Amino acid sequence: MSHDHDHDHEHKNDHRRLVIALSITGGYCLVEFIGGWLTHSLALLSDAGHMLSDVTAMGLSLFAAYVAALPVTSQKTFGYYRAEILAAFVNGLTLWLIAGIIFREAYYRFFTPAEVHGHGMILIASIGLGINLLTAWMLHGARHTNLNLHGVFLHVLSDALGSTGAIVAGVGIVWTGWHWVDPLTSIVIGGLILLSSFSLVRESVDILMQATPRHLDLAEVQRTLEAVTGVTRIHDLHVWTLSSGLFTLTAHAVVNGATDHHQLLDALEKTIYDRFGIDHITIQLEPQDRQPGEPAHF
Repeated sequence: MSHDHDHDHEHKNDHRRLVIALSITGGYCLVEFIGGWLTHSLALLSDAGHMLSDVTAMGLSLFAAYVAALPVTSQKTFGYYRAEILAAFVNGLTLWLIAGIIFREAYYRFFTPAEVHGHGMILIASIGLGINLLTAWMLHGARHTNLNLHGVFLHVLSDALGSTGAIVAGVGIVWTGWHWVDPLTSIVIGGLILLSSFSLVRESVDILMQATPRHLDLAEVQRTLEAVTGVTRIHDLHVWTLSSGLFTLTAHAVVNGATDHHQLLDALEKTIYDRFGIDHITIQLEPQDRQPGEPAHF
């Protein structure tokens, strides 16, 4: 069973969303960098740096989507779907690096505070928040089925939180004149970045390590297979994620010799797809009465 056509259609939609989001975000990133420099705001510069990581993440995502669409070869029998996961992993690590840079710069700002122009800071951050929310809305639907777009979405969402923090800091500076609010807000932005990226890195590592998908209970999958009429026992059961929304299962099924093997295979594959949504399935049937030294399959 395969739903490659639907998956390819989803990738085309994802590509269109990314191109539009990249165009919008890339243009405003330059504006925010200039605004942060003119207002002397570390919070704005931090947010602009994070927005630059958004641009990088989207560029990596587009590249990964292109690579994933390359044809299968005799050397790459699964194609290049894992390029998407590698890009998501790099995105998560990039967020951690940016958070570290923000913490370091904020530390220095506490000891050497700069005079920040609060009004300009509020204006620029408000525009940035609008851009972030628009981009997040564009990517929201696809993030549930594509880990790479989920990573980009986290980038944008963290940036929206950063813009909100910059607005709050700007208001605080205008009202109180406390310029230390700017590096303090930057530290909060860095913390939000770390929190938002943790799940992305964890899930990417799980997929690269071929761990069982978190939404599946392997014991339940085994019980479901063993409940199919004609199956005596299931062993060497493995389930892993190839790429976002693409799951693979392999197993050995010990079966009653009187069972129609073609019908049994069809029943096993249909059961797994209907119950768990797995459509890349390889099951080897083994005779129940196999003697030592005999082949482990029919």
